[in-house]
Amino acid sequence: MTFVKVVKNRAYFKRFQVKPRRRREGKTDYQARRALILMDKTKYNTPKYRLVVRLTSTDVICQIVSARVEGDHVVAAAYAHELPRYGVKVGLTNYAAAYATGLLVARRTLTILGLADSYQGKAEADGELYEVEPVGETRPFRAVLDVGLVHTTTGHRVFAAMKGAVDGGIDIPHSEKRFPKYRKDSGFDPEELKARIYGTHVAEYMRMLREEDPEKYQRQFSRYIKADVGPDDLENMYREAHRRIREDPRAVPTDKTKVVKRPRKTPKLSREERQARLAARLASLSRSNIDEPMSTVA
Repeated sequence: MTFVKVVKNRAYFKRFQVKPRRRREGKTDYQARRALILMDKTKYNTPKYRLVVRLTSTDVICQIVSARVEGDHVVAAAYAHELPRYGVKVGLTNYAAAYATGLLVARRTLTILGLADSYQGKAEADGELYEVEPVGETRPFRAVLDVGLVHTTTGHRVFAAMKGAVDGGIDIPHSEKRFPKYRKDSGFDPEELKARIYGTHVAEYMRMLREEDPEKYQRQFSRYIKADVGPDDLENMYREAHRRIREDPRAVPTDKTKVVKRPRKTPKLSREERQARLAARLASLSRSNIDEPMSTVA
């Protein structure tokens, strides 16, 4: 006769500790977060900044965040849906858009902190490995990359946003191991990274698809066609966007006082109309019950 030990007894449930809400929802890796925000006591409450990059199906979100006891404090934020203001009308979630969003958050943060003139970053993106060096007595603004729950595979778009922030003048510890086409034996190719930054890989695919499958090209790049953006226009579009971001990275506040009232899909019924509709429904149900033949018992 075998005995099974009861593990979930009264003492078990008295000591049961519920996981944090965002852990239960699968939104936060608290082990990684703890490592990103911990600071030594000798730092005298100096904030530790993170470049938080999050990707959605329609947007790229970049934020400079510091952790506080009451919650995270966002110093500056930039979104890919702001890029149409700088000339990028389509393709707001690809590698080039992620780079431009990282560049925007870097220039915006340094403008807020008064370091934009001291740390210009890389004037023109060439794909080369770049590190921000101290200028004068003021050290560069430093942040660490927070990728969240994404798999940090080689060529991921979160590293495009990081590269844009570094080229924008923010000091972020990194290496070339996660840039596109990196190999252990040969390293990475700066030209390949440069092609991704300016959307050359998208332009090549557009040309190939336009020649081999025009119907699929019309369907897949319908927004590009509507915006009159062809494969030969992408590189100049992103170069112009980088230039305009450096000229004016400031955020444009939205007018939150305007309340847009959307029309109802169905008109709102009055009390008398609702009662009449209910009476008609009850009458139809009673008639259907009367009309049904009685089932015979075998």
